[in-house]
Amino acid sequence: MPPVKLSTASELEALVDKFDTFLFDCDGVIWRGRTIIDNVPETLDMLRKRGKRLIFVTNNSSTSRRDYAKKFAGLGIQASVEEIFSSAYATAVYLHDVINFDANKKAYVIGGSGIRQELEDVGITTLGHDDNRSVSLATLAEIEPSDEIGAVVCGIDYDISYRKLATAHVNLTQNPGCLFIATNDDRTLPGGKHMYPGTGSLLSVLTHSTQTTPLVMGKPNTPMLECVIKKYHLDPSRSCMVGDRLDTDILFGIKGGLSTLCVLTGVADEAAVLSSDSPQATYYVQSLGDLAQLSQ
Repeated sequence: MPPVKLSTASELEALVDKFDTFLFDCDGVIWRGRTIIDNVPETLDMLRKRGKRLIFVTNNSSTSRRDYAKKFAGLGIQASVEEIFSSAYATAVYLHDVINFDANKKAYVIGGSGIRQELEDVGITTLGHDDNRSVSLATLAEIEPSDEIGAVVCGIDYDISYRKLATAHVNLTQNPGCLFIATNDDRTLPGGKHMYPGTGSLLSVLTHSTQTTPLVMGKPNTPMLECVIKKYHLDPSRSCMVGDRLDTDILFGIKGGLSTLCVLTGVADEAAVLSSDSPQATYYVQSLGDLAQLSQ
């Protein structure tokens, strides 16, 4: 069935009444870069007043949940740390709670402070964040695998370097048992006026050099989905995933058996939403802010 466009107050009212829990992507849905999308705070307030549970699910691994909560507050939006589920946090939960990562091992991180904070909050020591020394063909031999590294974790890294990639490569290929985990594999990253290379594009260097496929945590992949369902005890039939990307947000909801709502304020446009070649959202609207009319 093709996606249903919602525009009238009665259609939006029916949507809100149908679900107890709404899961939201952030960039392209709640905000664009550092700018809040019109009427979104009013929409979220309306949903809270109606007793709906809100969960913010993001593939952005550069920011910890604590810092995300500060960003929400700075934009005038209520959101607790417990309502935020990032791909960095999913990685920490997976290593610590699901596979009981060896406490004597460390994680080599290609990524930002968000990953490091979430891993260290569960007691996992990280390496690599300051690994920015220059390297040349003559000094490559100093990069060696380390028995203390039990996992290579990759996320978005705005300071990516050859040294980091080389260190990750030698540990993945020469260090038996070293895990290869990616917070997400988004091909692109929205940033202001343009799209830029995402974690998946950076990750392609290592997947090509090691001929190894990482376990990917973020949307639309099942590890993050399983963590979210378990943590929040979701009833899929009463839950709706709201996002702007068909290949991550909407597919994430579909895989979880959730209804989905695509907004047109981010990556996807109406032509993409209606294309039979795209993951099919249940519903779509111009903007999440359109629901604010129900608070009047």
